[in-house]
Amino acid sequence: MDSDVLAAMARWPDVPDAHGWLSLDARGRWRLHPAGDALAGGPGVSISNPGILAFIARNYGHDGQGRWFFQNGPQRVFVRLDAAPLILRQADAAGALATHAGHAVSRVDRWALDAAGRLYAATEHGPAMVEDRHLPDVLERMKLASGQPLLDAAPGWLADPGQAPDATPAIPVIYPPVSLAPAPLAPLRGPAGKALGFVDRPEPVSSGNA
Repeated sequence: MDSDVLAAMARWPDVPDAHGWLSLDARGRWRLHPAGDALAGGPGVSISNPGILAFIARNYGHDGQGRWFFQNGPQRVFVRLDAAPLILRQADAAGALATHAGHAVSRVDRWALDAAGRLYAATEHGPAMVEDRHLPDVLERMKLASGQPLLDAAPGWLADPGQAPDATPAIPVIYPPVSLAPAPLAPLRGPAGKALGFVDRPEPVSSGNA
């Protein structure tokens, strides 16, 4: 987090939090909601200014409840997450992964595939989803612990994770561009936020619950 942001937080510790003004879409694009309608599902306006995007990326974090926010000086601006707190992209021709904020990924502790075919990952930076444009190549590069390509010996549920039985076991897979350590891949049960520990639509806390 920027030093001037930390200084502003210390100087003005009681600035109210903001909700409904910022969202992150499934392709890692920040969207501003001038009408404050993010929690109502408003589409917002894409933020394209490189300086602003870099500022948000440096001051993006989360609290102990799994609510992600942009620390805008002394004010915490909570973010509506359309997919996950972090969106993963392939950063080079070798398939290395990086977050939408530009942080290289060197560890994935688990993978999960939901009923819609979206691939989630628990990384050292936090819960993430692989951007759809990069998903086919990520799956193509995945291997079983034996070294066999995942797609050459894919379990039946991989084609339709939503129909996988509840007792479907996870399978250890390796994504070589990130790590040679196996990590479990399993069908995702229920909402991604609940499974991976993030809040997709942080609501204001009423004074009675504060």
